Amino acid sequence: MHVAGHTRGGGDKPRTVRQRLESLAAAGVTQLPRAAGAREGVAREDGSVPGPAAGEPAARDGATAAVERAGDVAASGRARQPAKTRPALQPAATPVPAADDRVGALTVLAAEVAGCTRCPALARARTHTVFGAGPPTARLCFMGEAPGADEDASGQPFVGRAGQLLTKIIEACTLARDEVYILNVLKCRPPDNRAPLPDETANCRGFFERQLELIRPEFICCLGTTAAQALLRTTEPIGRLRKKWFTHGPSQVICTYHPSYLLRNPAAKRDVWDDMKLLMARMGAEP
Repeated sequence: MHVAGHTRGGGDKPRTVRQRLESLAAAGVTQLPRAAGAREGVAREDGSVPGPAAGEPAARDGATAAVERAGDVAASGRARQPAKTRPALQPAATPVPAADDRVGALTVLAAEVAGCTRCPALARARTHTVFGAGPPTARLCFMGEAPGADEDASGQPFVGRAGQLLTKIIEACTLARDEVYILNVLKCRPPDNRAPLPDETANCRGFFERQLELIRPEFICCLGTTAAQALLRTTEPIGRLRKKWFTHGPSQVICTYHPSYLLRNPAAKRDVWDDMKLLMARMGAEP
């Protein structure tokens, strides 16, 4: 670095500056850091650097900024952390009704069914409505088509010959009949045990849907074409719906032949047994 000699009014100041620079050079210092706020190319004769001009912001080099940041950290005792993102609120899970609450709600619903006249012809001909039977907290529901003569007389589902066969199927699956819930699509018996009409199914849909919402079974087994098509809202025949899993709300659904079909076609019992083995394996109670 070149430094001029004596100047007017400067006295020994240039010599002093030169001596300091020579000492620094001897020590291996070849470049001096620029002071904060210094204007490039301007130096006083005494070696000091003037500050910024009036109204001019002070310049900050990277080292100065780093020191200031370090000071902030030291002053606070810890580095400032980025603001934490507040987790999004999750929708509350639908509460599962207690068993007593389900019993009460099902009782109210059964009374509503008993007074229903949406299908005038069925309402006039019935002896009893057939609501359903079983524990309100059952893991498994069997859903059939409609009451027959024996069910209409007693007000209970599946108590005739088909019901007796269903009981044997349930027991073969290492379950007891009083461990499962049994219901039908229709709550009234159709004349001559004919299949339910579309408008009759539509009139009863709200009843069986609300039953299932209250019971909240893990599994539903549809017995026959009518039950499978009504629950799954499909037109597929039962032969194409077997051996497949479906869902209805929180429930897993499997379809098989109706017990009354088995009474007319005993050879189909093997197919039903295959379906029951799929059901039991999914439930963790393989026979």
